[in-house]
Amino acid sequence: MEKILFGSKSLSSEMMLSTPFLYSRRVVKIGPQFCFCRGILPRASSSSISANGTIAASQQDLLDTGSYRINRTNSSSSLFLKNVGVLDAFDDEYDGVVVNSERLPANPNVFASALRSSMYHWKLKGKKGIWLKLPLERSDLVPVAVQEGFEYHHAERSYVMMTYWNHDGPCLLPPNASHHVGVGSFVINDKDEVLVVQEKHCPPALLGLWKIPTGYVHESEEIYTGAVREVKEETGIETEFVEVVAFRHAQNVSFEKSDLFFVCMLRPLSTEIMVDDLEIQVAKWMPLDEFVNQPLIQGDSMFKKIIEICVARLGKRYCGLSVHQLVSKFDGKLSSLYFNIVDNQDSDCQAN
Repeated sequence: MEKILFGSKSLSSEMMLSTPFLYSRRVVKIGPQFCFCRGILPRASSSSISANGTIAASQQDLLDTGSYRINRTNSSSSLFLKNVGVLDAFDDEYDGVVVNSERLPANPNVFASALRSSMYHWKLKGKKGIWLKLPLERSDLVPVAVQEGFEYHHAERSYVMMTYWNHDGPCLLPPNASHHVGVGSFVINDKDEVLVVQEKHCPPALLGLWKIPTGYVHESEEIYTGAVREVKEETGIETEFVEVVAFRHAQNVSFEKSDLFFVCMLRPLSTEIMVDDLEIQVAKWMPLDEFVNQPLIQGDSMFKKIIEICVARLGKRYCGLSVHQLVSKFDGKLSSLYFNIVDNQDSDCQAN
């Protein structure tokens, strides 16, 4: 959960943030006189025997069969190394390749050979970016990929994603995600009481602070559903999303990542509090005036401004951003667009 003045669930004990809004190029031998280098396409023509006894396969042969043919002058037979190692993969929409992580060779040596010949094969086909996802149980393949020039892109608990730019031009692969996304939920009942919590684990400077529930949005989770979920997890209160009333953008918050924090207004649907004993010390409904007048709130300009915005929204002097579900024909996917319509007759706010 995000460490923030509204509420701070630490990512780890080491992630105390200073802001109060915490929340070798390789040559591979194929035959006695034939080799290929990663990143270099050898010129080849079908059945052209050189003086040193090497016959080169055409590029189309390599693409069609995945094999390398080597003839010797002292032998009439041909050696075909078929299926030397085109790893199971699928194309992405940007002329790249995504390796199938569920069908990786079990033996690291076999994987190394397959990776080299696959990179050559994809180079001939004009594939540029290569994405290699290695599950935790296949971590023994990481050094092999590094040796072949792959770099870390990002990691999750169960895998590491590695990439390789298989083209002579500048790398155009997108970088890792640059932001964390957090939410804070301003929940107020019809008695003008705000739902507040005190956490078990927080910086010494924030001890005793009553704050709104906060946390990180999960992967593939909407902002509005994340806000509702966090309130339910921390306090047991059922809520309904109303609007995003403000958001804060901060840089270098944790591990050099930026941070987006969305302040949401929620409507309570229940009243009985059930505290999450793992992270929350205590929770309660607190009179709005008492909440606003806390010294730590009055002493912080950003937090004070956010509360002023929330109070203005309660007085219908400010319009937040409500969520609207739309489908774009560009990707055919359902997305959430947050906006307000100030001239909507059904709106209970007016522009300031």
